[in-house]
Amino acid sequence: MTQLAFHTSRHEALALETPVLQARDVALRYPGQSRATIEGFDFALAPGETVSLLGSSGVGKSSLLRVLAGLQSPTSGTVTMNGAPLDGVHPRVAVAFQDPSLLPWLTLEKNVAFGLDFKHQPKQSRTESEARVEMAIREVGLTQSRRKFPAELSGGMAQRTALARCLARKPEILLLDEPFGALDEVTRTEMQHLLLKVVRDFRTAAILITHDIDEALLVSDRILLLGGAPASVIGEWRIDLPKPREDFIAELGAIRVDILSTLRDTAPRRAA
Repeated sequence: MTQLAFHTSRHEALALETPVLQARDVALRYPGQSRATIEGFDFALAPGETVSLLGSSGVGKSSLLRVLAGLQSPTSGTVTMNGAPLDGVHPRVAVAFQDPSLLPWLTLEKNVAFGLDFKHQPKQSRTESEARVEMAIREVGLTQSRRKFPAELSGGMAQRTALARCLARKPEILLLDEPFGALDEVTRTEMQHLLLKVVRDFRTAAILITHDIDEALLVSDRILLLGGAPASVIGEWRIDLPKPREDFIAELGAIRVDILSTLRDTAPRRAA
């Protein structure tokens, strides 16, 4: 497995902490499949750590995220959160997708509040719920737009709203399935910086699925590359450079080249 590291002090500190999320020998096989989608996946996520999952389309990244979110049970292996089995949806795990999935008949603030009273969420007073919603909207910079409806929001504002909906749950773990993939370059950069701010302010651990190597390099403490059939980790890179990282072109460029080299070396060979 490929590994490349810079300034390992932060990673040494993270390694000393008890994982907030851990997967051991996880496999996933859908009914009727001749072989598993994922096999032999081992993973530990430290509090406050951001890990990106890279891999080609169809390799199983989203399927893996569903398992790590407790939305789908693995065929074999275990997933634990703070040492306890993750047997379903957990109130301190929040998931955001590429589609913000806002309800068009609700205002921005009511979309952020949506789900706080679901049965798997901790019971809380109306005052506490309102305070959480206010905090989340303020964190993503949408206080002035709280009364707007989804049709009045830009793509970036809609994704900020979806992120605020996650933050209102005060998650320990934030799982992101290509949430910025449909945004223009400028808005995407703004959202990447917002993600860095959220992780720092909330000390939330995050897993980001992305096809964009540069995005992974800019926001991640660690990058995992999935490949093969069934999929497993074929490369890992640890990055301990200050964030934001736009000024570290040479260091990030070296890692980028190594990731691309690993992708090339592990790609299926085509018949001549």
